[in-house]
Amino acid sequence: MAENKLNYNIYQESCYPLKHQEKDSIDALITDPPYGIAYQNHHWDKGEKGKVPDEKIWKDSFNKLKPGGYGLVFSFPRVMHHVMTHLEKSGFIIKDVLMWCYLNGMPKTRNVGLDIDKEEGVESEEFGNYNYVIGYVKEGAETYKVKEKKKKRPASELGKKYDGAGYNLKPAYEPIILVQKPIEEGLTVAQNIKKYGTGAMNLEETRIPYSPDENKEKVGHNPHPLGRVPANVVRYEELNDEYDKYFLISTYGNFHDQHYIEPKVRRKKDPFNKHPTVKPVKLMQHLIRLLTFENQTVLDPFMGSGSTGVACKLENRNFEGYELEKEYFEVAKQRIKNASSQQKFF
Repeated sequence: MAENKLNYNIYQESCYPLKHQEKDSIDALITDPPYGIAYQNHHWDKGEKGKVPDEKIWKDSFNKLKPGGYGLVFSFPRVMHHVMTHLEKSGFIIKDVLMWCYLNGMPKTRNVGLDIDKEEGVESEEFGNYNYVIGYVKEGAETYKVKEKKKKRPASELGKKYDGAGYNLKPAYEPIILVQKPIEEGLTVAQNIKKYGTGAMNLEETRIPYSPDENKEKVGHNPHPLGRVPANVVRYEELNDEYDKYFLISTYGNFHDQHYIEPKVRRKKDPFNKHPTVKPVKLMQHLIRLLTFENQTVLDPFMGSGSTGVACKLENRNFEGYELEKEYFEVAKQRIKNASSQQKFF
């Protein structure tokens, strides 16, 4: 289908309810909702008393999805059990949890030794300065700032004992919950696909290519010429395990043309895009390819700055997106407009 026959419909309004979509009209749900953890104190991530999104959105999404349609919902480790419960109560089958792995997550912790100094009424020792970087790198969005701060170390005896202790690990992955709306009762998977076009994932187009080294033997008891079935781990660096078993995202070029591996959206972020939790377009392309086939329709109730919409345009999929915040809606509209389905990252 030609690009101009595809639909990219975005709405600057609440996704409660999904009033612009018909029942059983959507092929796949792919969304990155607010996590309810008050990320960087953003009001949109707090929700009602810091809770995850209302269960109603998943009931509405379930209603709009075709029988057999799949969904991918980004979440956060300490709240994803709530989201999964809501998804299951809404009728979805929990199929799996994908792990999007990266290296540059920011530890949500502090030096407990300094807190102990404060509790003890002791002034912590200053021993120099350091540059605290806020936002994105200089070449990226305009949110980059450098602030000079004092280096401190504990001065009390108890503080020294707990110098460097903290209360959180460095985050290195985000869970992506894989769900499915059950196929129509009385139908087989094949019959459901014939009727609705949904019920199976697009594994063939998302296979993991073999190493380009012709001297390396292809692994597996019956190697497929296109590579291995995609796994539930999505990451950014090779494990040097002779054969890459997981989908690897690079900033440009082919799968094995890894000139520069970018863990999260920083350098490549559009200058006008100030959204703090932008998902890489290549990641979204992989997920869209996994759940849909060309010309099918993807729904994103929490569109943000529009990475899912951009990826849909690049992959010749229709897109339906909602974003309540006007600033982010305008960013998404511009990004989707700038995207071209002729630009292929893979």
